Amino acid sequence: MPYIPNTDDDRARMLRKIGEGSFEELLEAIPPGALNTEPLNLPAPLSEQELLQEFAELADANDSPVCFAGGGVYDHFIPSAVGSIISRPEFMTAYTPYQPEVSQGTLQVIYEFQTHICRLTGMEAANASMYDGSSAAAEAALTAVSHSGRKKIIISAAFNPLSTEVIRTYARGFEAEIVILPQENGLSDLTRLADMVDEQTACFVISMPNFLGCLEDIALAAEVVHRAGGLLIVSADPISLALLKSPGSLGADIVVGEAQPLGVPLSYGGPLVGFYATWKKFVRKLPGRLVGRTKDIDGKTAFTLTLQTREQHIRRARATSNICTNQALCATAVTVYLSLMGKSGLKRVSDLSLERAHNAAGRITELDGFSLAFPSAAYHREFVVKTPVPAARIIDHALTQGILAGIDLGRFYEGWDNLLLVAFTEKRTDEEVGRLIDCFRSFCVKSEHPEEVQESFA
Repeated sequence: MPYIPNTDDDRARMLRKIGEGSFEELLEAIPPGALNTEPLNLPAPLSEQELLQEFAELADANDSPVCFAGGGVYDHFIPSAVGSIISRPEFMTAYTPYQPEVSQGTLQVIYEFQTHICRLTGMEAANASMYDGSSAAAEAALTAVSHSGRKKIIISAAFNPLSTEVIRTYARGFEAEIVILPQENGLSDLTRLADMVDEQTACFVISMPNFLGCLEDIALAAEVVHRAGGLLIVSADPISLALLKSPGSLGADIVVGEAQPLGVPLSYGGPLVGFYATWKKFVRKLPGRLVGRTKDIDGKTAFTLTLQTREQHIRRARATSNICTNQALCATAVTVYLSLMGKSGLKRVSDLSLERAHNAAGRITELDGFSLAFPSAAYHREFVVKTPVPAARIIDHALTQGILAGIDLGRFYEGWDNLLLVAFTEKRTDEEVGRLIDCFRSFCVKSEHPEEVQESFA
């Protein structure tokens, strides 16, 4: 942001313009108890040069650790062209594309985003993007409730627990019931799913790969839930889709996910960008925006917002969602990334991530006291390590070495304190993996009777 100081004269002119005599008069409408009247204890003012230098020093202190954490958000390489292209003024704008005649560039980018998502997921229609993967999953669950008139939502215990909480929040307003399907050895226990689905089941929510990094049997899940008349919602990792069969080909009815790995930086937690794709028969249930391609009065290709089934445009009682916007700039970054990478480039990223993960797993399991928590389950670029000490201790130690070692699963599940979720992308070098191994080696123990991993959780 530019350095734009306001002088006393500037402030006085602004106050006169809005009809106020002083800044204090401007605040009179605010209840006195709501105002902080204590001095802010700000440092002395700085020139632009001094301020930029101070910010640069602060930024240097925030040197990012080498990231082996995942859980839905991943540290993938982003080509420089992505940032350069999305910084162009025709893309970086706060204006929403309500008027297609002046928004053709923005609308075309959104249309291309939708096309990329359909190709990745194997579905027929996608919307203009969602706030993030969790809200996309929640919207999908509510779509199933609205479509079926049923109130029971079954969610795999191996689904992202943070996303599960978002679904709970959304479902509360619809008085929908949330039921958790247990996991067994890192996978959804689909043998028990058949007993849980019934005529009240709106949908089953599962992920590929799941939160524990394991690859689920999506086709079997589809068969079971469809037999009961429910919908299958799959939350898919887009990088893995370059190698795996598409959810659409495996029987998914709605496919959602987090598109952050496709060209959006981690940025200490956001912003993110969700995607939502489905079949044409459900297109009028799509939340948010949908961009369509048409022809103008001269017969030229044109783009426009269409089927806007949100409360801004139709009677609120008939709206499918109160989502009123999309993550346009982040979706543009995803579109640019996928266009640059192409099929072969994205497959190469997925291949390298898989290779890095499996090579690292072999090295980690050679350490005394370390093992794979779910050795019989297939995985892509993320897996769970059983550690000889609480995972939190390893993470704290690794941070002192400039490494973010993974996710402590004890934060989410009782009895899982010694389980660490680690992720590997194409960015992780042999030297970086070696540093992670060295951190693990500090906690090595020899034991003839390792404690068994708890195999189920609430």
